[in-house]
Amino acid sequence: MKIYDISLPISPELPVWPGDPQVVLEKVSSMDAGAHDNVSRLACGVHVGTHVDAPHHFLNDHRTVESLSLDILVGPACVVQIPEDVAVIDAQVLDHAAILPGTERLLLKTRNSNHWKRGENGFDTGFVGVSADGAEWLVQHDLKLVGIDYLSVAPYHQSIPTHRALLTAGIVIIEGLDLSAVAPGTYSLYCLPLKLVGSDGAPARTILVG
Repeated sequence: MKIYDISLPISPELPVWPGDPQVVLEKVSSMDAGAHDNVSRLACGVHVGTHVDAPHHFLNDHRTVESLSLDILVGPACVVQIPEDVAVIDAQVLDHAAILPGTERLLLKTRNSNHWKRGENGFDTGFVGVSADGAEWLVQHDLKLVGIDYLSVAPYHQSIPTHRALLTAGIVIIEGLDLSAVAPGTYSLYCLPLKLVGSDGAPARTILVG
């Protein structure tokens, strides 16, 4: 058994969604400066790095991140490789993807993961996302969770239809995965978002075991 850490490292160099707060990680108490301990301060948006979207993010329905079921966030997951030349994951792409029958947790590995492999720090507006009809495909196939390897499950400037379709159906969304070192296949997923009360999302340390 091997553990794959598919979480992005959180640092001031990490790209964030345009308009979201940049990551601030700073020492407020330093032993090098004579203090008796080291204490750091973190400030960032809740949709930073590898994170989970709660329904409240796009539905404004007060179903916030602390109410998400861990039964969905932990369990068997299928990692599927989307061809490098695919720019948008629509229903046709999903029809031809090697998604195992009965899959409830689906992680989409795309060319996005190359960004993390190369250590790129700029935000890429041309990232691969799931179209509105792709989201409907996922709903119709009884998915409980979908994850993707960039900071949004939906293509840039097309956020609302995809998010609303998935979240309305109760599908949990994980964004900002690093799947660059993970081969397609079945794994055990462990995704634990911070228990932020009343929040529309939360960063999550996420691993695969397989």
